[in-house]
Amino acid sequence: MNLVKLFSRVLALSFLVLVSCNKATDSKVLVSTKEALYSAISEVKPGTEIVLANGTYTDVNIVFKGEGTKEAPIVLRAETPGKVFIEGVSNVQIGGSYLVIDGLYFRKGYSPTKNVIAFRLSEKEVATNCRVTNCVIIDFNQLERDKDDLWVQLYGRHNSLDHCYIAGKTNGGPTVRVDLKGNQSIRNFHKITNNHFGPRPRKGGARGETIQLGSSYTSMSPSNTLIANNLFEECNGEVEVISSKTNFNVIKNNVFYKCEGSVVTRHGNYVMIDGNYFIGDGVNKNVGGIRIINTGHWIVNNYFYNLIGENFRSPLAVMNGIPKSPLNRYNQVTDVVVAYNTYVNCKSPWQFGVGTNISQKEVLPLSEIRSARALRTEVVNNVIFNTEGDAHLIVEHDKADGVTFMANAINNQGVDFKNKDKFIVSNFELKKVSEELFVPVGISTDITPYTGFGFEAIKTDLFGVKRENSNSIGALVSENIKDPVILDKTKYGASWFVADKATVEAKKHEVTAAKGDLEAKIAAANSGDILELNAGTYAISNSLKIDKQLTIKSKDGEKAIVVADKALNSPLFQLNPYGILTIENVKLEGSGKQAAFASLKENMFNHFGLFVTGCEINNFNYVLKAYKQSFAEEIAFTNTSILNCENGIELSEETNDRGDYNVEFLTIDNCVFTNVKSNVIDYYRGGYDESTIGGNLMVKNSTFKNCGAKEKNGILLNTRGIVNVAINNNTFTNNNIKLVALLWGAKNNTELNNKLQNSGVIRVEENLKMKLMY
Repeated sequence: MNLVKLFSRVLALSFLVLVSCNKATDSKVLVSTKEALYSAISEVKPGTEIVLANGTYTDVNIVFKGEGTKEAPIVLRAETPGKVFIEGVSNVQIGGSYLVIDGLYFRKGYSPTKNVIAFRLSEKEVATNCRVTNCVIIDFNQLERDKDDLWVQLYGRHNSLDHCYIAGKTNGGPTVRVDLKGNQSIRNFHKITNNHFGPRPRKGGARGETIQLGSSYTSMSPSNTLIANNLFEECNGEVEVISSKTNFNVIKNNVFYKCEGSVVTRHGNYVMIDGNYFIGDGVNKNVGGIRIINTGHWIVNNYFYNLIGENFRSPLAVMNGIPKSPLNRYNQVTDVVVAYNTYVNCKSPWQFGVGTNISQKEVLPLSEIRSARALRTEVVNNVIFNTEGDAHLIVEHDKADGVTFMANAINNQGVDFKNKDKFIVSNFELKKVSEELFVPVGISTDITPYTGFGFEAIKTDLFGVKRENSNSIGALVSENIKDPVILDKTKYGASWFVADKATVEAKKHEVTAAKGDLEAKIAAANSGDILELNAGTYAISNSLKIDKQLTIKSKDGEKAIVVADKALNSPLFQLNPYGILTIENVKLEGSGKQAAFASLKENMFNHFGLFVTGCEINNFNYVLKAYKQSFAEEIAFTNTSILNCENGIELSEETNDRGDYNVEFLTIDNCVFTNVKSNVIDYYRGGYDESTIGGNLMVKNSTFKNCGAKEKNGILLNTRGIVNVAINNNTFTNNNIKLVALLWGAKNNTELNNKLQNSGVIRVEENLKMKLMY
């Protein structure tokens, strides 16, 4: 072998050795314990791929730190997406560059810190160009509702949250928040894309946003965050689904499906809201659209369907501001463009002066009075179609004299309406594309679109079709479009996760009065099952634990009798997290010292519910006792007699005056209350918070006799702070109290057709003085 060949081989061998050494940085490491995971993270280099073996990891605190590169990111992924479960007291912190987390499933636990996933290790060690993808977080709630946390908290710059499914947050705090504290987190250009934000239950107060971009204290900072191509499904935590509190954000091509809230430009300026779908059901007044505060926003190419919300939750709500507003209140709306949007079957779609409260100046400080109307705002080139005519297309809670209306087409089915000068009537029709999408067809080509400053930047429509050389108005340029299938859930979220579970048929279980049989059947039943009680007396010596959805009913016409043992000091029915009880046609008898129904005193990390129909409830200390930090979305008593109880329905433990309350909807219908001594109905929400627009009380067709004898404040039905109250068609006889109710006139508190005999009066105070929350 000559020297040249020998040298060539040695050189080639050296090259292979060098390549092999470099490939060590592209190594894949399989770990199956949290200790091995921590060790592997400590040794990462660009290109390292840590594979977390399938299994359950409990009480794991992942500090994912490293410096990857764009070409060679550091990856932490599940061996099989969806087969790696993070449970218990667990969280993740990410710090460094080009780090990726993929395929983890967070469930059955909560975070030991203020976040489940944080894109930083400390104030100075933040994440840059990092990504969380293909993950699921469900019901990862703190044990206490008032203990706020965030499920995903973004710091740093150029980070992304994508293709994740996130649902079920019940405790306080936004689900996702972008934080801008520090120069390292402004102009962040984060991307929140292609996620499925599943149902967020009603929280019962403020601090229940799905996404919050910054805070009032960073509202002067540019964020440049993109929220795009996400599905928001029944995100009902509070009145703000997305709360933009910074500048230059883009909210684009998202679907908001039956969300009981709105996209809100709460603080900050220059937000682009472009090409989104807002879909309601035409029934639920809590489903909202877009609410505008502050300066320079563009609302273009959006489609609104079947929205009937009012005021804060109207399809388009333009708020009044506070003159010289501090950072955390309401700045005046100025220089906003609302153009090229389409509204189909939306009630009173445009509402201006929302939140005006000049009439409350006697009970509020001047710094809280929202009197500054919108200025230099353009509402132009929009299309409205109503299958049933609407006489109030525009609602002016205060004058809209700073708003320009031009080239807005309306088909109102010939029904007369106010503000005709702000519309062009046109006899166009609708073409059905899908159950949620209808395209206006035949809009008059004689309508010349309004061209304002900067309108040349609106280059495309809702579908991305170019507007160049088109004189079309509304969200769509073309009448001939293909169904975008916006509610195909496979297009959003984690690829491996199925959000809609198969419906399981409820099973019926026959229950006898034999000792322990009812307790055993409750424990063995699956959620949704029905327990049918044979006639007889059921003696109960321990609380009946309800931690699933159950129906308990008498089997035949004769009411079964469920009796609390004299030694029972805990509630007859103990309502746990996830416990939703329907009880029908049953007699409940107490010994005078326990509650018929009560929540847990602590650790109510998820909601309960109660529906009582055709029952008799006798001789209890409380009919229902909801403890602090417990919450029910619905409680209803129907066709039920309640007698000889020390206390009635008490839902008044949320006394922190932060806008919280214990139930969203409380209904009393065709019931008889006899000799209930105090707290007949005690339903409380404290704190002045104009954007909290619950709870909801309906008392109708019911009778109250000889009640309130021990009521200390002299009010039979206590509803202080509850925003929506209706007391209709009831009879009040011989109740030893001063007031049947004290109603809040400035809110939606009403009474109608009530008969009062020896029971005081129903008084309305227009403005109740409340403790300011801010």
